[in-house]
Amino acid sequence: MSVFQRQEDDGVTRGARALVILPDFGKGGLRSADARLEEAVGLAAAIGLDVRDTAVFRIRAAKPATLFGSGQVDNIRASAKAYDVDVVIVDGTLTAVQQNNLEKSLDTKVIDRTGLILEIFGERAASAEGRLQVEIAHLDYQAGRLVRSWTHLERQRGGFGFLGGPGETQIEADRRMIRDRMAKLRRELADLSRTRKLHRDRRTRAPWPTIALVGYTNAGKSSLFNRLTGASVMAEDLLFATLDPTMRQISLPGIEKAILSDTVGFVSELPTQLVAAFHATLEEVIDADIIIHVRDIAHPDTEAQREDVVRVMAEIGAGGEEGAPVIEAWNKIDLLDPETREMRISEAKRRTDVILISALTGEGIEALRKHLSDHLTQAHRTRQIELDISDGAGIAWLHANGAVEEEKLEKDRLKIRVRLSDVDFARFQARSSS
Repeated sequence: MSVFQRQEDDGVTRGARALVILPDFGKGGLRSADARLEEAVGLAAAIGLDVRDTAVFRIRAAKPATLFGSGQVDNIRASAKAYDVDVVIVDGTLTAVQQNNLEKSLDTKVIDRTGLILEIFGERAASAEGRLQVEIAHLDYQAGRLVRSWTHLERQRGGFGFLGGPGETQIEADRRMIRDRMAKLRRELADLSRTRKLHRDRRTRAPWPTIALVGYTNAGKSSLFNRLTGASVMAEDLLFATLDPTMRQISLPGIEKAILSDTVGFVSELPTQLVAAFHATLEEVIDADIIIHVRDIAHPDTEAQREDVVRVMAEIGAGGEEGAPVIEAWNKIDLLDPETREMRISEAKRRTDVILISALTGEGIEALRKHLSDHLTQAHRTRQIELDISDGAGIAWLHANGAVEEEKLEKDRLKIRVRLSDVDFARFQARSSS
């Protein structure tokens, strides 16, 4: 049975009991300790853990052996025993030695923030590419943790002999097996990435713009995706509800077809292993014609979340001065109190890259669609086109693919002034000559 599950006396398997501990180094920043602790509890809930207690411990100087001081370790052990927990989650980074020593001192399993996020991704990955990326990230994470008394690899994949304190020879053998496995997975991922690139190249050759949704996890990307596409992608009040990228066709004013892509949510202190492993998937963002940064504007840490997303985008080479333009969709305005709402409206009016929306109620969605269309049609030029009044298909085509500014009927001819891109104008001419 997984460490994240517990079989109760009634025979029913439920989420394991967990204790969430936040080491607070007093560095300040945009997030309070309470906000960081709340997010850590959300991460635990995302994998079905039953959080029985939480605690924040101020760390003045990290102890090399256990991170926490001896008195703090005693307090954690007492709480773990009192609540009969199965796993202690430390919302920070633990070295292999610290993790191993804490497990011995607390007499229970211990996992740090990186390990927890990797577990969530491992559970949520649905596509072959997603599963490969997660396994590569997890192997990379575990490669330096072979001193531990328990590992994800041992549980999930039959183990490489980690239990029972393997000797140096066994550890080296395990590391070699991990390296070989990672090499094999990377070859498989490279094949899938080439296929994905071919698909992107085909879309690039087609006259369809691409739009990528990015944002902090649980900001409402999937809800907006569903609102714009009419799809039913999983959209729950849950961290990392979406992992594998999803693409659908949408139409916009003056644009018959565009491709909208929903991507994995970002999070503070996203493990470097995951950023590297998911680079292939995140290339959908890099190659987009426009990026919608969905923000939960009602969240108290919205500014900190924005900084985290911008930082990860910079790491993967998306956005920035040379990248695709970014529109900020300030989501969940339906949750704002009247005073805060007016303040946000005033802020948005001073910027040209912000649209206030509610993916839940639909407020602001048409304004967002028009904003996207305006960005994507900036290169469009006004054309004067004359059609026979009987050419209903041609008239409909111009309305679907361009922005019709004026129509004048003269006898049996219809004169249309319409904004079209060079590509769409060439398509119209090819249609007319065929």
